[in-house]
Amino acid sequence: MRILILGGDGMLGHQLFKNLKSSHDVRVTLRQDLAVYNKFMMFSSENTYPGIDVSKIDKLAKVLTNFHPDAVVNAIGIVKQLPEANKSIPSLEINALFPHRLALLCKEISARMIHLSTDCVFSGKKGNYKESDTSDPDDLYGRTKLLGEVSEKHCLTLRTSIIGQELSRKKNLLEWFLSQKGSVNGYKKAIFSGFTTLELSRIIENMILNYPDASGIYHVSSDPISKFDLLSLIKAALKLPVEIISDESFACDRSLDSSKFRREFNYNPPSWEEMICELCKDIGDNS
Repeated sequence: MRILILGGDGMLGHQLFKNLKSSHDVRVTLRQDLAVYNKFMMFSSENTYPGIDVSKIDKLAKVLTNFHPDAVVNAIGIVKQLPEANKSIPSLEINALFPHRLALLCKEISARMIHLSTDCVFSGKKGNYKESDTSDPDDLYGRTKLLGEVSEKHCLTLRTSIIGQELSRKKNLLEWFLSQKGSVNGYKKAIFSGFTTLELSRIIENMILNYPDASGIYHVSSDPISKFDLLSLIKAALKLPVEIISDESFACDRSLDSSKFRREFNYNPPSWEEMICELCKDIGDNS
């Protein structure tokens, strides 16, 4: 199967590429020139389309025509950790408008589109959100991601969140925690129900291969865990010399109810102990 991953150098994109490349004809788009990524020993001229700025839709259209993928995974987005996340125009362009433009391009070549959305389409005031709950994002990121959700017949939008290693930016929760010394605060009332990038990559592959007709918007989640407990699992698995101080000053519960997804696609998430054990082994293998 031919699979195109947009954002192959991102936290999810590069992990998905690693998972799929041995079994499928997989190619990725990269925003910068190929030479920038040489140190990662992952990308080559045979499996990448470098220098792709998705705001230049004509250039991306040529990529789709050239490769003619069976499935396209949109792992591109302006996330909260980036400076651009507070800028309206780029956030609207990439998070809100681009997915709909991509959906049209995919339809023209009869390709399936898998789009990654976020739990940030909810404010976190309630928790255990179902697909039927009214979205109430409280920031630009959440609002633009909500606008970018696609549900056409050939499109599948997965609302979820992730934790994992990055290639270069090193701005996410895991990379931040690995860089800490001494003590850090762990929020007991900040609830997370996402996945490691390793597990989400398997979920996406399963949806592409085994559920070709699935479409619409689904919540895809693990069992909820607090950020304090999540960091504690990572600390124990990696034997990190960091003290995690329990902190209840911040509360946000964006946990998703994924009972519909689990029921329709026969999915049972692994435990957080299993996922963190696998993630930390991967960290050790890559160090």
